[in-house]
Amino acid sequence: MKLGAFSVSLNVKDIHVSKAFYEKLGFQDLGGDITQNWLIMKNENCIIGLFQGMFENNILTFNPGWNENAQNLESFTDVREIQKHLKANGIKMLSEADETTSGPAHFFIEDPDGNQILVDQHR
Repeated sequence: MKLGAFSVSLNVKDIHVSKAFYEKLGFQDLGGDITQNWLIMKNENCIIGLFQGMFENNILTFNPGWNENAQNLESFTDVREIQKHLKANGIKMLSEADETTSGPAHFFIEDPDGNQILVDQHR
């Protein structure tokens, strides 16, 4: 099972203050739109997403079909296949991808400690 690029999505109070802080740690813009209160930043292979006012808690994020530079991978496991595998292994879904579709889709699960995990396929 290939989960794709990994990042941590952070719920931030002030995206401009957070951006400046992470720039001091060597992170640079990778994508997003700060005017819409979200930004993706990268330092080597480490990726963080800064999100102001979009969700309550920090989220672990996997992007099937993408590498750490948000470039398409030739081979990847579709989000619906990942979902089917997890459900077959007893993982409870918080939200589900529509298994009758193809292309972009996502689902949420939660680890045993309550940390939310988003599996978000963009293609």
